[in-house]
Amino acid sequence: MVSRGASEIARIVRELAYVKGIFLEVLNLIPSFDITDEKVLPYGLRPHTRSVSWIVEQVIAQQAKFNASRLGLDEVEVNMPDTALHDCVLLRKRNKFYVNIKITNSDKKSSSRNDIAAVEKLYFEYKSNPTYRIVYAVFGFRFDNLTITFDTKTLHTFSPQFLPVYVNPRNDKIQAAYESAPEMRTRQEFLALLQSTSQSIILK
Repeated sequence: MVSRGASEIARIVRELAYVKGIFLEVLNLIPSFDITDEKVLPYGLRPHTRSVSWIVEQVIAQQAKFNASRLGLDEVEVNMPDTALHDCVLLRKRNKFYVNIKITNSDKKSSSRNDIAAVEKLYFEYKSNPTYRIVYAVFGFRFDNLTITFDTKTLHTFSPQFLPVYVNPRNDKIQAAYESAPEMRTRQEFLALLQSTSQSIILK
C-alpha cells in the first residue's frame, strides 16, 4: 500500500513533468522573438537578464494563454497581483497549476544559488491553502542583439518543496541552484523545515 506521503510526492513529480511538457510546446510555437527594432534601440540591449526578464516572462505566459486550447488547456490566467508567488495559472479540467516563470541566460554560467522566494510568503501560502503547489519553470535563453532565442534543452521545472533549503539571513529568501538535485519531502516536512530555518516565521 502506497503511503499518503509517497502518493503526494508522486503527484508533484507528475505535475512537474506535465508543466514542462506544456512549456516545451510553447517554445515550439515561439522559439525566438525580437524585443523591439533598431530604430528604437539602435545600440541593442545589454546582454543582461535583468534587461529583458519581465518581458520574456510575459511573452511565455501570454503565449500559453493565447494558445491554451492548442496546448490542451481550458484557460491560462495571467493577470496576477504583484504580491502573488506565481506568474500564471494553467487550468485543465479541475486541476490548477500555479507557475512561477524564471529565466536565465544560457550563455552564462549560473551562480550556485539563486533567489527562489521569500520564506515567509511561501510558508504562509502553503500553510493557508492546502491545495496550493507552485511549479517553478526555468527558461534558458540567448541574446543576439535585439533577438531572444529560447534554449529548449535548458527548460527545467522544480518544486520548492524538493529544494535543499538555504535561507539567506539578509533577505530571508530561499536560495538554491535551479538544477539542484531534488530532496523528496512531504508538504508537512517542508513546512516544518521552513519554520525551523526562518527567523521571520519563528517570531510570529
